[in-house]
Amino acid sequence: MALDRDHVLRSAAALLTRKSTATMDEVAKAAGISRATLHRHFAGRDALVRALEALGIAECEAALESARLDEGPAAEAVRRLVHAIEPAAGLLAFLYTENQLFEGDGQNQGWTRIDDRLTALFRRGQETGEFRIDLTPAWLTEALYGLLASGAWAVAEGRVAANDFTYMIVELLLGGARRTDTPRRKES
Repeated sequence: MALDRDHVLRSAAALLTRKSTATMDEVAKAAGISRATLHRHFAGRDALVRALEALGIAECEAALESARLDEGPAAEAVRRLVHAIEPAAGLLAFLYTENQLFEGDGQNQGWTRIDDRLTALFRRGQETGEFRIDLTPAWLTEALYGLLASGAWAVAEGRVAANDFTYMIVELLLGGARRTDTPRRKES
């Protein structure tokens, strides 16, 4: 019987989003395979995390495509994006905490592609007057990542209803990012 790699990765993602410290034994059990079989396909936790990273990047890129970031107002594109990325938010929250993925020269260029597209979206919103110009597009991108991760954790722990995920993230992000007629005072 051939190993269903996608099933193993999705099982690992589901477990690790709930319990980031899960052992390889626990991952194997969650996937319904032996630890030896898991180890034959993923030499260790780092290899598994790298495979999950590839899955997370693919899911993000698919969400970016389905959100049609270049269509309509930037705020609506953000709303579509958060809705489209919601199914992968738990995996992204786990990956967000895996520091080794974002250190040094070995960083997967997929993250840069995603960052560039999000930054361009926020820059477009600034250029059209939708978003504040005193917050950099890079900061708005990082804020979106943080809100997605926090939202996923809150839903996973039952502190937030899953149906409220998109609404709460979009309203908080855009509520702070929207340009108003009243200038905001910068703190010294």
